[in-house]
Amino acid sequence: MGRRLLLSATVLTLLTISFFSEVHSASFKIVNKCRRTIWPGLLSGSGTAQLPTTGFALKSGKSRTISIPKSWSGRMWGRTHCGRDSTGKFSCLTGDCGSGTLECAGSGAKPPATLAEFTLNGADGLDFYDVSLVDGYNLPMLVVARGTRGGCGATGCLVDLNGACPKELRVASGGRVVACRSACEALGDPRLCCSGAYSTPDTCGPSLYSLFFKYICPRAYSYAYDDKTSTFTCASADYLIIFCPSPYTSQKLLGARKDGAKLPLVNFTTMYIPSHHANSASYSGLVHTKLIAHAASVVAPVLLFWLLFYNLFA
Repeated sequence: MGRRLLLSATVLTLLTISFFSEVHSASFKIVNKCRRTIWPGLLSGSGTAQLPTTGFALKSGKSRTISIPKSWSGRMWGRTHCGRDSTGKFSCLTGDCGSGTLECAGSGAKPPATLAEFTLNGADGLDFYDVSLVDGYNLPMLVVARGTRGGCGATGCLVDLNGACPKELRVASGGRVVACRSACEALGDPRLCCSGAYSTPDTCGPSLYSLFFKYICPRAYSYAYDDKTSTFTCASADYLIIFCPSPYTSQKLLGARKDGAKLPLVNFTTMYIPSHHANSASYSGLVHTKLIAHAASVVAPVLLFWLLFYNLFA
């Protein structure tokens, strides 16, 4: 009798743990507002089991919701210009994970790629999340958290950086810029990589290149030690991750949210929205005189920035 009671109690405990684990999992809704299909990839961090899905196709205008274990840590990104060769090997022009298949299966994104990074249920029960341009940029991305406490600030890079990418950082295909490399990857200077003798916060500060990214996307990580304005927290949150969000629409939707973030989500003085960009959302309903003025305004600041750079350091 005692053994039966013990067995019943054990089964009940396991069922309860399973139930609460499911209830307290986080929901990640991934939305593609780009004009073309993208292929999101997911990679679990060290010591964290890989998710049941690590890569999939997401057509324009579609969304997919994934249940994420509450203790999960890892990253997510979008792959672009993907396909199979004559042997059936799957690869992508940007964000490729090198697995040769649709699923990334434990492999990460080849830079450059815009990354969303998460550590769920960390210190004090808080989620820690950010959008990083440290490994470069390939797609606009917005992360919106909806939780019970913590700042729960929205973060991301809503601007088409490919159009404004400095020449020496560009990744081009067919005459079109498809990604923007980090200065570390492109130039290999330890001062830009925060490596070697420059591997601490005291010895590695922002570079002119990282400041360029930070000015356009104020809340995104621009270099390795950009923590103070780029890491966000939220408790018991579900997440909305949008690829190619409309900057103006996103700001309007998020305007009522007082998240206490130190920096704005978008720096409108550097807005760059080319109507022909293949991976951008459709902005036809938003193109008016004010928007066109903002789109054109990026040209002068960018040219002035790089003119000063080359005059000072060339």
